[in-house]
Amino acid sequence: MIDIKAEEFLKKVQDGEISLEEGLKYLQNLPYQELNYAKLDFHREVRNGFGEVIFCQGKEDKHLLGIFENFANRDSNVLGTRANKHQYELIKEILPEIQFYEDAKILKIEKNPIKKIGNVLIVTGGTADIPFAEEAAFTAEYFGSKVNRLYDVGISGLHRLLKNLDTLRSANVIVAVAGMEGALPGVVAGLVEVPVIALPTSVGYGSNFKGLSALLTMLNSCAEGINVVNIDNGFGAGYNAAQINRLIGDER
Repeated sequence: MIDIKAEEFLKKVQDGEISLEEGLKYLQNLPYQELNYAKLDFHREVRNGFGEVIFCQGKEDKHLLGIFENFANRDSNVLGTRANKHQYELIKEILPEIQFYEDAKILKIEKNPIKKIGNVLIVTGGTADIPFAEEAAFTAEYFGSKVNRLYDVGISGLHRLLKNLDTLRSANVIVAVAGMEGALPGVVAGLVEVPVIALPTSVGYGSNFKGLSALLTMLNSCAEGINVVNIDNGFGAGYNAAQINRLIGDER
């Protein structure tokens, strides 16, 4: 199978690099491929600039295998989120090139090199926030961003954050990840001139209410320039960061 953008596809048909028969087969899978249990949206990259991502959590083994296999058969890169080791070992039997990043719960097949631009910075309050930060980092990298990490610089030791002002201010966009009371994004946003994506985590004691206290703090921050994603949604934070970073690129 082929996996190219619309303009490139039409040029290849025009130049004879892709036959009319191959072209028809390709178009049959637009806007999606029907698998009965799933509809694979191969057209999403044409519409949105970024391709479809597979949410692995809760999927039946046979369904997950079928989805990954169909994406991989198109010689395209594939990203799966919220995956576990069992799913990795299952898919590896038929797709040995698959990679698994256990902390981030990410599965990835990279058949085509990903050019990375710009500067996305991922900042965490503590080390317990790292799994969610890594999900954001791998997502942003997969969608073409250069990613830097600045971990364990929470407000209980503010000097750690302030010592890294140059790193903070050189980023195109910052993902600030915190649990507990969730104050880190507000502090970061008060120090920089770039967008800050606040990622609340479920890390904390009982009154944290599995991330609700952090979420409410971030939503109510008085610092400007903060956008908030859902609790533990590292993928959403990384995706948004990649979109912003793509607009800025290497200009800063």
